[in-house]
Amino acid sequence: MTLTIGYIGFGKSTTRYHMPYTLIRDNIRIKTIYNHRRKPELEAEYAQHQIEFTDNLDVLLQDGEIQLVSICTPASTHYDLAKKALENGKNVLVEKPFCTTSEEAEELFALAKSKGLIAMAYQNRRFDSDFLAVKEVLASGKLGDLVELESHMDYYRPEAPDAPGEYYDGAFYGLGVHMMDQIIDLFGRPEEVSYDIRSVRNPNNPDDTFEVQFFYPTLKVIVKTSHLVNILYPKFILHGTKGSFVKYGIDQQETYLKAGVMPGETDFGVDPESSYGTLVYVDANGETVEETVPTPLGDYGRLYDQLHDAILNGTPKLVSDEETLTNMTILEQGFTGKNPRVITL
Repeated sequence: MTLTIGYIGFGKSTTRYHMPYTLIRDNIRIKTIYNHRRKPELEAEYAQHQIEFTDNLDVLLQDGEIQLVSICTPASTHYDLAKKALENGKNVLVEKPFCTTSEEAEELFALAKSKGLIAMAYQNRRFDSDFLAVKEVLASGKLGDLVELESHMDYYRPEAPDAPGEYYDGAFYGLGVHMMDQIIDLFGRPEEVSYDIRSVRNPNNPDDTFEVQFFYPTLKVIVKTSHLVNILYPKFILHGTKGSFVKYGIDQQETYLKAGVMPGETDFGVDPESSYGTLVYVDANGETVEETVPTPLGDYGRLYDQLHDAILNGTPKLVSDEETLTNMTILEQGFTGKNPRVITL
């Protein structure tokens, strides 16, 4: 069965992180793309796909063939657009952050449930290659009981021209929302969270640096981003009772997409062997073993595969309401009170 979708928004999010994956899937049809302002030159690039472009939102919302609306617009618009789509009987996939508050998210989930529809956050980084490597290592059991995990997404971008914005325009909502979703996917809701969120490069801008620590009964997780890291640092560091795992290098899908290499092309998103992770552990014989862990192939399109089945076949959706609400709660509490501090969830 074919899932017919429409996009709201025709910017980088849509053209880089969504359409390259949906256009190559035979069971997905993009029928309509709405943008508040038409972009004829960009539209022409997709002429062979027979997509309808419009600056009239009702054209998309009132189309009975469209089953899913994927919302790829600024965070401040997510709630209103998702609500309109749900009210018009459409399932919705909403870019990160799902909403700007957990209260908005709760309302949308309740509305979706009342209409028998799906509302879900676009957490495509559940299919990052580096994260998939972590999941494989954890599933192997070779680390023993995990005691600490550290996740980084660092850059060296020292220049920060004035760009004032709201709290949801900073790195914590922009990057942290993905990194924390990965942790919630692995371990669920933490018992406590500590925060250190700052604007380091330019105090006029929203945050560009954060360190958030999740505390579970026997596990500590560190999620950290900085734009002033000018040396190679591990993407993931894991320590368990029997061993450790270190993985350098981020998922390569974005690198390929920026270079104009698309999903389906040879070696798209392949991680270089130099970035393969290293696993060191003590085996059943008490011997220390060192293994190189090849990186699985990431594929953001797998989120659409799962959502296709959830909408048409009734399978559970990838990102549950509870997981999104946990993420939203952690995000918004990061801007309540004084940093750094510890919050009990």
